[in-house]
Amino acid sequence: MPLIILLTLALLSGCVSHKEHVYEIEIYNDVGDQLGEVTFKEVPDGVNMKIDIEGLSSGYHGLHIHENPECEGPKFITAGDHLNPDDNKHGLLHPKGSHLGDLPNIEVDGSGKVDVELIIPKATLKEGRYSLVHNDGSSLIITEDPDDGMTQPSGESGERIACGVLKENDS
Repeated sequence: MPLIILLTLALLSGCVSHKEHVYEIEIYNDVGDQLGEVTFKEVPDGVNMKIDIEGLSSGYHGLHIHENPECEGPKFITAGDHLNPDDNKHGLLHPKGSHLGDLPNIEVDGSGKVDVELIIPKATLKEGRYSLVHNDGSSLIITEDPDDGMTQPSGESGERIACGVLKENDS
């Protein structure tokens, strides 16, 4: 009887679904204070991103995925440029397409909080050209001003004010 139980458990363990691709990162401001967390989850349409942070000035701020998994303050220049595997022009409003890392602006409420979800189309947390975590990873940058969706190379969105690193071993 114990052999049957062991064989049944072995067969059932082979039926367990593949681990969900979910990553949670911490976001820090330019002086190293943690502002909150962002959760990235693989979904059929791309990558779902849930932002739950506080401590920013109210109003609209630019949001971009950058090519390097580095957030050295205070200006976060080590994050590099926007993630752009197709070598497109900048801006969600650009008629020829945008960077993979170009995201909608976020709105911070009067108390300095933002709690929002959005989808990054074409992006993945799996292997591939549009992966946010493979090839060392990437970073999420928040800027002081909103992105105008068109101006090259970064939408006139001002200084980088917050950053978080997204890489494969952070899941």
